[in-house]
Amino acid sequence: MKARSDELQIFVCVIECGSISAAAEQVGQTPSAVSRTLSRLESKLDTTLINRTTRRMDLTEEGKYFFEQAKSILDQMDELEERLSSRQQTPSGRLRINAASPFMLHAIVPYIAEFRSLYPHIQLELNSNDLIIDLLEQSTDIAIRIGTLADSTLHARSLGCSPLRILASPAYLERHGTPHSVAELSAHTLLGFTQTESLNHWPLRHPHGDRWQIQPGISASSGETLRHLVLEGQGIACLSHFMTIDDIRAGRLMPILGEFNSGYRQPINAVYYRNSQLALRIQCFLDFIQGKLADYADPGFEG
Repeated sequence: MKARSDELQIFVCVIECGSISAAAEQVGQTPSAVSRTLSRLESKLDTTLINRTTRRMDLTEEGKYFFEQAKSILDQMDELEERLSSRQQTPSGRLRINAASPFMLHAIVPYIAEFRSLYPHIQLELNSNDLIIDLLEQSTDIAIRIGTLADSTLHARSLGCSPLRILASPAYLERHGTPHSVAELSAHTLLGFTQTESLNHWPLRHPHGDRWQIQPGISASSGETLRHLVLEGQGIACLSHFMTIDDIRAGRLMPILGEFNSGYRQPINAVYYRNSQLALRIQCFLDFIQGKLADYADPGFEG
């Protein structure tokens, strides 16, 4: 007997989810039903695909090969369905989007309702990750990346550029005073990033250049964590305009040292794999979000 596509889907789902119980929840079946499907598939193929114990699962060499081939077959099936949908001009299918938490929360989530009303047949899967991910390993269609892109085989589309602002809360400035020169920052608590050293080079002009390296008093891995620290009056931070414009407009955060800002703008790119024609669901999202960002906070944001 030959393996069926639904058996391939369950097998791939188990590997991607990391456990039978997680896969069962994903596909809406009981763990025992998923386990029986795996056993039936192995019986059809006359080989062991997964070495299973009560605590872990490990792919055999045959399982690794079969997973790669099954994933490719399922992707081809998805592409075929997508092309058929494209012929009818109806974007559909699952769209997996990955972005750092600040961009996801401040530049994507606010527009989800409008996007879904325009494209009701696209099922969105939103994942936040402040580290660079492997699109294939994470089964991601689009990743939004902030900053200069490293050399890559991925395709990239510019979504715009966002300026960086030096910010503090009114409460912090009232307690500690407002710095009026770059040198005066040394007397303040500065908030920076634990990873990516370049993020701790603030766009401030000084006698020796236009980037000022800080020594953070408090560090965090996420820009969103830093935003909340600034809002709580814990110090001064350098954050992107797209994630703080609402706070600035509401008076919760105050830009400082504007006359020293060197005007550096963070590039914002969407990266994706593209073997041939770009899937319609991906194209629709890129067009939509770029349009939103183009007038996101004009003139603070430039698309």
